Amino acid sequence: MWLLSFILPILRLYLVGVKVLLYQLFNKSFTLPVLPKQNGRVAIVTGGARGMGYETARHLANLGMHVVIAGNSEEEGLRAVKKIHEEGSEGKVEFLFLDLCSLKSVRQFVQRFKARALPLHVLVNNAGIMLVPEGKTEDGFELHFGLNYLGHFLLTNLLLDKLKRSGRHDACSRVVTMSSATHYVGRLNMEDLQGRSCYSAHGAYSQSKLALVLFTYHLQEKLTAAGFPVTSNAVDPGMVDTDLYNNLCIPAQAAKKPVAKMLFRTPAEGASTAILAATASQLEGVGGCYFYNGERAESADITYDHNVRAELWKQSCVLVGLQEA
Repeated sequence: MWLLSFILPILRLYLVGVKVLLYQLFNKSFTLPVLPKQNGRVAIVTGGARGMGYETARHLANLGMHVVIAGNSEEEGLRAVKKIHEEGSEGKVEFLFLDLCSLKSVRQFVQRFKARALPLHVLVNNAGIMLVPEGKTEDGFELHFGLNYLGHFLLTNLLLDKLKRSGRHDACSRVVTMSSATHYVGRLNMEDLQGRSCYSAHGAYSQSKLALVLFTYHLQEKLTAAGFPVTSNAVDPGMVDTDLYNNLCIPAQAAKKPVAKMLFRTPAEGASTAILAATASQLEGVGGCYFYNGERAESADITYDHNVRAELWKQSCVLVGLQEA
């Protein structure tokens, strides 16, 4: 039974990977339309120093947005800021330290950002890890669940007041959260969200991506009910050639290299859907959606279950020390 519980998440994840690669074999990445200028708007992009996060930050800055790159490496972050500036971006770009593995660091980041007295129009929850060895965050959470999900859950909730005040009903603030196709095979065990009974890196990663979609929808439900001018959407970048795959086993890494060159999206292509969700005029006021390759798509059936979403939200509030609103 234990062996089956360990192997099944691996099989599910690789089957999803094959399905996505087949789609990408026969379907090109969509091309971003001409997007409206974003002068005067402010964005935070987590994990914005590399990969898809960097491409998102770079594109938003090129549209005139003031972009705050949030990451856990100051050297890497400042290098990204310098590179974007050297490209002649219209908007300002800066770096602020954020370690999503630490709830204390998340709170400190929010305090530093709020001390700047800036508005906040776009929050891109991009940072993430995949298939890392079993470990815990500073607060004792399983790494995938803690960094990918709980860190962003707390960050978004602590920044909601800024997003609400910055948005208008004709120009909503936007929360864009990076999920993935792996959420379709994610399994959410409310009695064991940390995967302590039977740990699987594959299962933990897919669960964290499922949790992000559930969070996205429930957040939108709350925002809509209260009439706030903020939208919340999840995006799926497809399979993208980034450092996320560095933790694959050696045979899988060897097989991945030639496949990646032919079938994987580039980081710029992978970031396109997040950029669209953050800026496109046609998505003004649109929330509670899952976007893939530039279009709305159906997410996993469980993500439309209000009771599951509400229970995850309730447990998440307890875990990060938030009073449920």
